[in-house]
Amino acid sequence: VILVPYRPEHVPKYHEWMQSVFLQEMTASEPLTIDQEYEMQKSWHMDENKCTFIILLKPDVDYELTNQEIKSAKMVGDINLFFNDHDSSSIAEIEIMIAGNNIFINF
Repeated sequence: VILVPYRPEHVPKYHEWMQSVFLQEMTASEPLTIDQEYEMQKSWHMDENKCTFIILLKPDVDYELTNQEIKSAKMVGDINLFFNDHDSSSIAEIEIMIAGNNIFINF
């Protein structure tokens, strides 16, 4: 897999995922409009207590991917890191969401 920062170009697919009642329930999320989703992406980007990454499927190749190849890789989920421990900046809660159907990831 490839992890990339959650950017505005990811919002339409992310918004599509989050229309799923199942994903809303599993992530304790409320349905948002696309405009609200763009605002949420901005706020997450600026939040010092949270890091959000999009999970992309890495093509099965033996060379370093170009930026264009990374941009065209399939989005399959996201990872959130929450730095909520005020006593230690090195401790974070992690949340991983695999959103697509029929996704198989080999580690």
